[in-house]
Parts: sequence; C-alpha cells; structure tokens
Amino acid sequence: MRKDKPRRVSRVDVARRAGVSAQTVSRVVNGDPVVVSATRQRVVDAMAELGYRPNRAARALKSGEFRALGVMLFTLSSSGNSRTLEAIATHAAAEGYTITLLPVVAPTQEQVSGAFSRLDELAVDAVIAIVEVHLLDAATITLPPRAEVVVVDSDAGDRYSVVDTDQAEGARQAVRHLLDLGHRTVWHVAGPEGSFAAERRARSWRQELQAAGLPVPPLVRGDWSAASGYEAGLWLAGEPDCTAVFVANDEMALGVLRALNTHGRSVPQDISVVGFDDFSQAAYFAPPLTTVHQDFAEVGRRCVEQALRQIRGEHVGHGTTLVPTRLVVRESTAPPRP
Repeated sequence: MRKDKPRRVSRVDVARRAGVSAQTVSRVVNGDPVVVSATRQRVVDAMAELGYRPNRAARALKSGEFRALGVMLFTLSSSGNSRTLEAIATHAAAEGYTITLLPVVAPTQEQVSGAFSRLDELAVDAVIAIVEVHLLDAATITLPPRAEVVVVDSDAGDRYSVVDTDQAEGARQAVRHLLDLGHRTVWHVAGPEGSFAAERRARSWRQELQAAGLPVPPLVRGDWSAASGYEAGLWLAGEPDCTAVFVANDEMALGVLRALNTHGRSVPQDISVVGFDDFSQAAYFAPPLTTVHQDFAEVGRRCVEQALRQIRGEHVGHGTTLVPTRLVVRESTAPPRP
C-alpha cells in the first residue's frame, strides 16, 4: 500500500506554534528588521522544531526575484577561474543569494544561447559569465539583450558590465621587476591563443620591452597547465641567452621551474622566473615564486555587487571595472650573473 506523502509544513503551522501571526512569520522569513529579537527567535525556534523550509518559488512569484545568480563558465581547468567562482559563491551567499553553475562545453552561439535558456528555466535573476576566450568579440555570438549580465575576463566593456583584474599592469610590474634587476631582456611563456588574459599579458610584456628599447624574444606558448610549462621550460633551458622569464600563470611557472632544474639551470642564479596569479602554493615552490597577485576575492565581490545593482534596477552602464594587482617578490628572482 502506498503511503500518503506527508503534508508540507506551512507558515500558518509555524505561526500557531510560535504564537504569532502568519504575517509575522513572513516578515521573519524575509529578514524584515521590524520584528523584535525575542519574537524573531520564537519563530526561528518554531521553524526548526517543525522542519519548516521557506518555499523559494512562491516567494519569487510574489517578489519577482529568485535570489539566485547564474554563473556561466567556459572552463574550470584553470586555478584562476576556480578561485573566481569560489569568490562569487562566497559573496553571493553573504548577500542571501544562491548560485547556479552552468558549464558551457564549447564557445559557440548555439551553446551560449542554450545556456541562457537553461538558466531561465532554472530561475535566476542575473548571470555572471566567466569568459576564457574572445567569445564576446565575435559578431556572430551575442548574449540576450534582456538579460542582466556581468562578464569576467573580457574586453567587452562596450556592450556589457565587465569586471577584471588589471592584466596589463600586472604584466608590466613583472617585466619591470626583472629589468630593474639588470636583465637585458625578458622571455615570456604565454597562455593559450584566444584567451583574453593571455593576450593582454603578452601584449603588455612586449610593450614594456619595446618601451625600454630592448629586444623582444620569441614568445613561447602554453595552455595554462604545469605540463605545458614544463615543455616550455625544456625549450628555454636550451637558450643560453635566457636569464629571465615571465610566465603567464603560476601553474605553468611550476612546470618551468621543474624543467630548468632537470636540465641543470638553477633558479634564480641562472634564470629568474616570475609567475602570475599568486595562488596559495606559490610561496612553497622551490624556490618560492615571485609572482603577480590577483585579488580573486575582490573580483568576485565586485561581480556580485554589479549583478545586484542591475537586479535592483540601478544604472550600471557598460564599461570595465579593473581590480588592481601587486607584485609579490620572493626567491625566484635575482640579478643576472656578472
């Protein structure tokens, strides 16, 4: 015999148990500060005792808000994207919002449109798109004009609200540090083609060398992984004129350090190495890595802030908000040998 499904606990049940009106229960659920603390506690205790869970869908129908943010993500393979996502989730939770994660397998118009359709079905108030490629630069790929959108890691500030690390300044700091130590030029291990961050860092590296009137070595390409950094490091180890390397992220820098060590090129005595990201393990590399610090927590906070402003109907406009970087000097850089 099939058992009947237990009846869902209602706000009326909570009100009856707490000895208050259903309207007071609604005010407690919605965080209304007008409810005095003693009454609020009675309601909270009654909800816990009865196992009451607020009906988010019903609240959304009444208020027009789902208190949820969709996060469209093109890859989780890089530590930078993972840390940005973590920061977004943390700050969204602090504002009383949940997040719905929607990975996009391939950067095509069909995939993007499908992702937005699914986010509509999943009931979110705004979308934060963590974009690893020049997706938004392609004329054939657009985001729905009706959507509240904040974009991370893109130069699409003429069409969307963008939040990003100051990629160019971070790269400039890295190159300038190595030149100030006395190196005659700086080699570069770049991220993958199509990545906005990789392109911006490589461009700044090249411009800083050109501004100093120094030769620009051949660019070495990686894919953000330590394995690709190792391959790049093997090549650099065979270049006798290479005394300094700026690597576009810390994971590839780890691979570069390993390759140089394998081939008897000591760091920093023979070759100085600078990374980009300052992820938590960078201080424990051998040697500890000089790197550009990205404030992922601040990027996440500003993304959530921009999204909430759009949800509230405040004027945000298009443009790019840049989060500053800073160079963290450790033991992987030194002046070149005399």
